[in-house]
Amino acid sequence: MGGTMSVLAMAPSEQTQAALPPSMVERMTLILDLFAGDTEQGTDPRDVWLPLDRIARGTGLPRSTSHRILEQLVRLQWLDHSPAGYGLGRRAHQLGGGAAHHDDLRAAASPHLHELLLRTGAVIHLGVLEGAQVRYLDKLGGRFAVNVPSRVGGTAPAHCTALGKAMLAWLPAEDVDELVGRELAPRTPSSVSQLPALHQQLTRIRGRHGLALEHGEYVPEISCVAAAVRSPRGPVGALSVVAATGTTLERVGPLVLDAARRIAADL
Repeated sequence: MGGTMSVLAMAPSEQTQAALPPSMVERMTLILDLFAGDTEQGTDPRDVWLPLDRIARGTGLPRSTSHRILEQLVRLQWLDHSPAGYGLGRRAHQLGGGAAHHDDLRAAASPHLHELLLRTGAVIHLGVLEGAQVRYLDKLGGRFAVNVPSRVGGTAPAHCTALGKAMLAWLPAEDVDELVGRELAPRTPSSVSQLPALHQQLTRIRGRHGLALEHGEYVPEISCVAAAVRSPRGPVGALSVVAATGTTLERVGPLVLDAARRIAADL
């Protein structure tokens, strides 16, 4: 053999090691490919949850290696971890499945948003959380809508909007810190500008069963009441009712909460 060792002469552990992808990127790709779903069978990637042992078998990676990489992917929000196993995380949805996911959300929300518009006569927003920003997916309203500086596809800081805080309230505190950062830029004198104060507001929102109120924090003349659309994995969006500052929005709070629950049920 000229001093060389063939693959057949290697020990089983050496053969396994030689067959493993050499780079971390390749190993991560092996793992993420398992969450692609099966479009022919109608399996959506967002519904794929896999336990650690299934991932180790599917990739051929050692269990300890799989676990180490999975924990890194969870920490970086490419994957989520729940009692059901591992599933695609926020970053993966924003890149690959985000657009389709937003289409699903808009379709499920549409009849409830129109009903809320008819019952309140106010401006209605539907939005999602993208990092430290809220992105508006829909905007409905009458004459007052021209006074609300939002547009479909536009963004606003999550920490000073009712939409954003309604979603932030259902995230782990450390995720909120990572998303919004330590420096909160105020938009108006009423805006929250300190991270501890934001966490206090989020605690109050959870105490109101998820109802978020905002008075002049983003635009001085505008008040909002919002609630998140929640799934078992966390908030997938939020809707809000917007009116002029001074309007008593608390009375429409139950309508907003009910609409958010019904949208979540339809999703």
